[in-house]
Amino acid sequence: MTLELTVSDEVRALAPGFTHVAVEATGLVNGSSTEASSALLDEAAGRLADRLGGRAPHEDPHLAAWRAAYTAFGAKPSRTRNSAEALARRALAEGGLPRINALVDLYNAISVAHLIPVGGEDADRIQGGMRLVRATGEEEFATVAAGEAAVEHPEPGEVVWRDGAGVTCRRWNWRQGVRTRLTEDSVSALFLLEALPPFEHSALEAAGDELAELLAKFSPGARITVRPAVS
Repeated sequence: MTLELTVSDEVRALAPGFTHVAVEATGLVNGSSTEASSALLDEAAGRLADRLGGRAPHEDPHLAAWRAAYTAFGAKPSRTRNSAEALARRALAEGGLPRINALVDLYNAISVAHLIPVGGEDADRIQGGMRLVRATGEEEFATVAAGEAAVEHPEPGEVVWRDGAGVTCRRWNWRQGVRTRLTEDSVSALFLLEALPPFEHSALEAAGDELAELLAKFSPGARITVRPAVS
């Protein structure tokens, strides 16, 4: 399994220096959150607190860069926060991080500990390659509204991840669609770790390696590939 990943020239012009690392895995074993995956989330929250040193998440230079990128394509970053900032805020709040399922817990822990957006997609549900583009506004995004299946359309110019069937994640890494999300039945996955300057390529690759190690620990025998940082 090697999925083609492309970043459009329009997105590169919007956010020079954008970098991503892809971790591909097959033969995974998923299920409900466990004591072990829950402990990783608690540990990540502690690492985050040490990293911030009393600052609010949006005061971190990396998250400030994401806020600027969101503003550049017309989003309001204080209302639609990038996934890393949203998780960081929850990690520091009284209720703590949500427990979703084991695989989601793993990549959320990496996101919080390293303060980077991380997404996970069920690779068996991806149609064709994945592209990071600026939307036309006609693309379909499968979601849930008021407990019912619904289809939304991104705003024209919005940065989205999409495959051959439609949008998989809106506003870059703000909201994931239901079609490709990781469920307890998922056995193959694509994880995307994303960064903007001043975050270093080497730090992003280290986060990818840490995620790969966790996947191997939780799914012995899984086949895992870490693709180096691409900008």
